[in-house]
Amino acid sequence: MTMHRLDRCLPALLAASTLLLASVAVAETELAATTKVETQNERPRIGLVLGGGGARGAAHIGVLRELERMRIPIDAIAGTSMGAMVGGLYASGASTTELRELAGSIDWINELADKARRSDKNFRRKEDDGQFPINVEIGLRDGEIAMPMGLVQGHRLELLLHELTIAVSHIRDFDDLPIPFRAVATDLDEAEAYVIDHGDLAHAMRASMSVPGIFAPSTIDDRLLVDGGIVANLPVDVMQQMGVDVIIAVDAEFPLYPPEELDSAVKVSEQVLTILIHKDTRRQIDLLDDNDILIRPDLGMFASSDFGGILEVIEPGADATVAVAERLRQLAVDEETYAEYSARRTADARVPKRLDFVRIVHDGTLSDATLEARVYVKEGDPIDTERLAADADRLYGLNLYEEVSYRLVEEEGRQGVEYRATTKGWGSNDLLFGLSLEEGLDGTTAFNLNARMTRVGLNSRGAEWRTDLQLGTEPVLFSEFYQPLTAGSPWFLAPQVELRRSNLGVFVSQDKIARLSISKAQAGLDFGRELGYTGEFRLGVYRGSGESNVKVGDPSLPNVDFDAGGLFAQLRFDTLDDAHFPERGIRAELRWQRSQAGLGADNEFDTFTGDFLSTWTRGRNSMQVGLSYATTRNGTSALQDLFALGGFQRLSGLERDAVSGPHAALAKLVYRRRVGESAGIFDVPIFLGVTVEAGNVWQSRADISFDSALLNGSIFAGFDTYFGPLFLATGIAEGGDRSFYLLLGAPPR
Repeated sequence: MTMHRLDRCLPALLAASTLLLASVAVAETELAATTKVETQNERPRIGLVLGGGGARGAAHIGVLRELERMRIPIDAIAGTSMGAMVGGLYASGASTTELRELAGSIDWINELADKARRSDKNFRRKEDDGQFPINVEIGLRDGEIAMPMGLVQGHRLELLLHELTIAVSHIRDFDDLPIPFRAVATDLDEAEAYVIDHGDLAHAMRASMSVPGIFAPSTIDDRLLVDGGIVANLPVDVMQQMGVDVIIAVDAEFPLYPPEELDSAVKVSEQVLTILIHKDTRRQIDLLDDNDILIRPDLGMFASSDFGGILEVIEPGADATVAVAERLRQLAVDEETYAEYSARRTADARVPKRLDFVRIVHDGTLSDATLEARVYVKEGDPIDTERLAADADRLYGLNLYEEVSYRLVEEEGRQGVEYRATTKGWGSNDLLFGLSLEEGLDGTTAFNLNARMTRVGLNSRGAEWRTDLQLGTEPVLFSEFYQPLTAGSPWFLAPQVELRRSNLGVFVSQDKIARLSISKAQAGLDFGRELGYTGEFRLGVYRGSGESNVKVGDPSLPNVDFDAGGLFAQLRFDTLDDAHFPERGIRAELRWQRSQAGLGADNEFDTFTGDFLSTWTRGRNSMQVGLSYATTRNGTSALQDLFALGGFQRLSGLERDAVSGPHAALAKLVYRRRVGESAGIFDVPIFLGVTVEAGNVWQSRADISFDSALLNGSIFAGFDTYFGPLFLATGIAEGGDRSFYLLLGAPPR
């Protein structure tokens, strides 16, 4: 019975199976056809390669702008050096409008140097840059002299990049950026390209831009990295590994000099480096296939270092993109698709509104309390990149660290900021130099070479040992130990010793009759307080002795031995934004000094001195008002304690220190205009100016009057050089007397 039923059902089962198999086959055919249509309708993944080129790399902004106008979406970016900066910022969500505004607004000269903003330096560091403008970092490591691996450490540049990428600072995998990104650097150990695809985006861009010899190398993943342009200036191969279908490569390299322009050793050296870079670039270009597109902006001989004219290269980048528009349009998408893509790329990243914690990570000798006293941002404060950068500047200004950076971090649902400070690998010694040259065409000359060695971070409270040595016309040896009373405390003690020899002209009716040599040895102990980062107050006691000898002139003048001792109080402020050619701010000093017989002085008297300078600027024009006053009371001062006037900006028409007395006053008005355009990071700013000065010295306070003041003035050219301010000036005195000056170094105050 069972077999009979099975025989009857078998044909039906076979028919049903055949029908089912046929249906499945039809379905598979339809699915394959549908998949093929969808694949054909999918747009290709597009990768953008942005090459290095220094300031020439701003052409990438013009390229990106035109790609946006053509509605060409970018799915991945790889960049080297300046291409890494532009590409990294665009990948993090910046618009081309923002990139153009950024390129034009950045003070490239300052941002590509290591100088912290002067407002973020403590008062001692402000003293340093005013007196010793030549900063040479020298240290001791394992008993040997060590120096940094670059002229600048890139501190300012990295702070700028952190500020620009703050919205994505929590992203550690660069594939998670709005556009996946790769920065290319050169691994010094392996002599090959190193592709950075994770970590701190700002640090990655900084590493890719570390021009050897100029910027110190960066360390990422225990690798020592410099500018990627050395081995992969146009990283096409990196993009090929990112799985794209079409590559758009932008080459902004500097061209080879023609033979007729190879007229110096510098240009020959540049040519050799350019040849090496071009060789790899040609290799990378050969990797492109027929579907890929190469864009080469016509930038001529525009210099890679010409950041002053950086906006000039944006349009050539756009023009070169328009020139290949026919090929690019094949990659365009419709308006709706591009709008969705653009919205995803520029969507605001999740940034915490307030800080849940503030943390400092360091490897130095200072205590946490000492460092925390210099960080003003606190738990609960809103996110403010300017304040975060200012805190990093204050830590950097301690002169202990080669690098100070910050980043936003997330831990267990809490958002905070982490400052990271890396101790100088070459030691904690800071050696500063200064030059002072004053040459009058009347034959007077003064020349001094001075150096300051500062050892910082000597203990956990932040002690410093400062030693000054000056050689030349007026030799000086000075040493001071600066000890904060507690960690992070503004109160300090400062014992010091000084040996000094100076020259003083003796004049009768502005006619020099002799030149004295005054030698002095002195020791003292100061107690004081830092007044934030703008000032300092000191009380002190001192004791010393010396002698005054006739060096040139009237032999009837006696040689004199003297003893000195007394008390002093001093209050100083400095908010100038530049030590030598400020645009804004004030500098002021008040000092009382009591020469006391009970402390060893020959004579008892009080002196009061005050100096004030205020600067303000509009455009290229700056004005300064300066006032100085000094007086002696309650006794008679000795010859070595007289106040002198004469010299550039101190009655410019008179010889240096041409008049002296126990009472002095000076008022001056200085007009200065910056001339010329800044073309590169190594340009020397030039200023033209005039001064009007009125003042005199008096033997009695009762004689002080406006009628007895001497009217002087000057015309000058000033140059803000690496060796300090340089002045060429002519001074004119009341009555027509003239003085001519060549001065290197800050004018006497």
